[in-house]
Amino acid sequence: MERLKHKLDPIYDKKSKLLILGTFPSPKSREINFYYTHPQNRFWKVLGNILNIEIPKDNGSRIKILYKYNIAIWDVIRECDISGSKDSSIRNVIPNDIVSLINKTNIKYIVTTGNKAYELYNKYLYSKTKIEAIKLPSTSPANARMNVEKLTKEYSIIKDLIG
Repeated sequence: MERLKHKLDPIYDKKSKLLILGTFPSPKSREINFYYTHPQNRFWKVLGNILNIEIPKDNGSRIKILYKYNIAIWDVIRECDISGSKDSSIRNVIPNDIVSLINKTNIKYIVTTGNKAYELYNKYLYSKTKIEAIKLPSTSPANARMNVEKLTKEYSIIKDLIG
């Protein structure tokens, strides 16, 4: 278990209307310095599927897609104790300042990637944002019961939210 601080900036612009929240970046995402970059994480594949676009291979392409579709990405946690990338080990949470992000954007919808992100959002942030989060399944390889097809079906709600 180690104490870690979130070092990735949120990705957004003032037109962002959907915020996708994870819990905390995985060791691989921290190493690559970008969200959902573990080779087995299905996030970018699922997003590509629901938007009917080519799966972005580099961070620049990923950012362009997020901006094009008015999607922001960040995490619930700014600082915590965590063991590896196990959400179940998360302790002593300090949340990110989601309210300041919402105030700089047009965010009207929030989805969380997994149970822990949803739980922590509701515990620390919902009372401040007053935006009810929609819980989506984790795209992490640890969520083996959900294949890409099932994840794509669940995440298709994003298309409705971004219009």
